[in-house]
Amino acid sequence: MSDPYQISFAQAFLCSAFAACFAEFCTIPLDTAKVRLQLQKKVGIDDGVGLPKYKGLLGTVKTIAREEGISALWKGIVPGLHRQCLYGGLRIGLYDPVKTFLVGSAFVGEVPLYHMILAALLTGALAITIANPTDLVKVRLQAEGQLPTGVPKRYSGAIDAYLTILRQEGIGALWTGLGANIARNAIINAAELASYDKVKRTILKIPGFMDNVYTHLLAGLGAGLFAVFIGSPVDVVKSRMMGDSTYKSTFECFLKTLLNEGFLAFYKGFLPNFSRVGAWNVIMFLTLEQAKRVIRG
Repeated sequence: MSDPYQISFAQAFLCSAFAACFAEFCTIPLDTAKVRLQLQKKVGIDDGVGLPKYKGLLGTVKTIAREEGISALWKGIVPGLHRQCLYGGLRIGLYDPVKTFLVGSAFVGEVPLYHMILAALLTGALAITIANPTDLVKVRLQAEGQLPTGVPKRYSGAIDAYLTILRQEGIGALWTGLGANIARNAIINAAELASYDKVKRTILKIPGFMDNVYTHLLAGLGAGLFAVFIGSPVDVVKSRMMGDSTYKSTFECFLKTLLNEGFLAFYKGFLPNFSRVGAWNVIMFLTLEQAKRVIRG
């Protein structure tokens, strides 16, 4: 990331939180579609339940909008913004300071790739440990549409979801799926931030390319593609752990999914996931770079 030492951590946190929240608002309909596809179990021949309810990105979006209304596509936006303010602000805002700490403040030259990856792994794991309750509530609210017709919804909104989970399941339940979430977010954070950092630096070495919107766009798309390819398996496990309380552990969820549905189940919702993460990264990095420029004056 360009000129990382010219703004304070507080300024970096604010820029990162704003950029992450803006990207979240713009892309959460695709995230809702992704979660529904990931939570949808494989339909067997003898299940007697007919064809899968959700088919593909656009089909899932259309089904949700038709059956539940357009606003249902933004279910989970409140805890989603809570999450991005905390998680996005911390993981992105801490990336440059941690990277500097790892190489030493006296280091001169291009930071090695393994230091970029390690810095992003550490900040991703730390940030999601703090923000896990917001992620849990977001997934629970997005999964509400999976309930059978006639079954009352469990939560009336984000605040009610936090309180209901605390009351009925205990405070520890807010960190349900933390293991899968740490793995998923540390890996995806490394894939996003380290790859964006590396791709951007590589592009800037090509004659004719400058530190501008076009470079940020290409680097953001590359970061999104790499993040989804690497992170999809743990993302599916995380969504199922948080959306279905019948799983007792991350390993049980992984094993049952693998045995019952096969390896490709871990890439269920890949297209909406890439569409969402690719768009999210482009919007977030473009906004982040512009916000930093405004702060620098």
